Amino acid sequence: MSTPKVLIIGAGGQLGQELAPALARQFGQEQLVLSDLKPLGSVYAEELLDVTDKAALAAVVQKHRITHIYHLAALLSATGEKNPGLAWQINMQGLLNVLDVCVEAKIERLFWPSSIAVFGPTTPRHNTPQRTIIEPATIYGITKQAGEHLCDWYFRKHGLDVRSLRYPGLISWKAEPGGGTTDYAVHIFFEALRHNAYTCFLGAGSALPMMYMPDAVRATLELMAAPAEKLSIRTSYNLSALSFTPAELAATLQKLLPDFRMDYAPDFRQAIADSWPASIDDSEARKDWGWQPEWSLDAMVQDMLTNIRQKLQVA
Repeated sequence: MSTPKVLIIGAGGQLGQELAPALARQFGQEQLVLSDLKPLGSVYAEELLDVTDKAALAAVVQKHRITHIYHLAALLSATGEKNPGLAWQINMQGLLNVLDVCVEAKIERLFWPSSIAVFGPTTPRHNTPQRTIIEPATIYGITKQAGEHLCDWYFRKHGLDVRSLRYPGLISWKAEPGGGTTDYAVHIFFEALRHNAYTCFLGAGSALPMMYMPDAVRATLELMAAPAEKLSIRTSYNLSALSFTPAELAATLQKLLPDFRMDYAPDFRQAIADSWPASIDDSEARKDWGWQPEWSLDAMVQDMLTNIRQKLQVA
């Protein structure tokens, strides 16, 4: 197989910013094309692209002779609740456009991220299995549930090699929060170093599945590199690494920042968090393609503080 020519759609987001350099290291910088709604100023080839414009998407794919697509553009959970119509248009019509273009252009492999948001209040909250009750309570979750089944349908009906992960909350120092319910676990680090205090929009005991971005990027690359015959899931794989509460994260931070203060003022995002699992069973991913997380909570907190100190230029 020749070296893939890769298009990342929504490359300016939290995941795209870290996936791009990882893919460049794997395939070469010249094999990468980034797209977003606004210029990114990156070192890679770039295209301005609205994923709801199917003709524009098809033109970019043809122009660059794209073979692999990572479709990351989406409106996230908290933002989607405020603008459900826009969330549906971006998350659903955008995905449908990508799937159709992939079939028409004979794209070799497509990655599309799902989320723990597909689960809802009727889902078993602890050690949530791969196959279980899926009744999401948010527009974001509804689009992810529908998207999973669309991807599976395109695999079965068109033979499209589409692969997906149900990401937990992703934690990264490179991008500040972008409208997700788990974003407190990023925002807390910036506020701790700026003000030595943070007011959390979730309650102290709200346990949620989380993952440090290096593990998320590695999981994505490992899934995309896995032989097709090894994969038994074409909706989306459960994926797990860490599960913790805001109070547990604050206590871990206080080991390194003893004067840090955490307050709590739960808002509308609390109901979203309450509808999601506290921990995930990802045994299918471990069995099919050898998934194993590497980062612990203590190691992640240390690394986040080190990198954000450098980013903010604070002591």
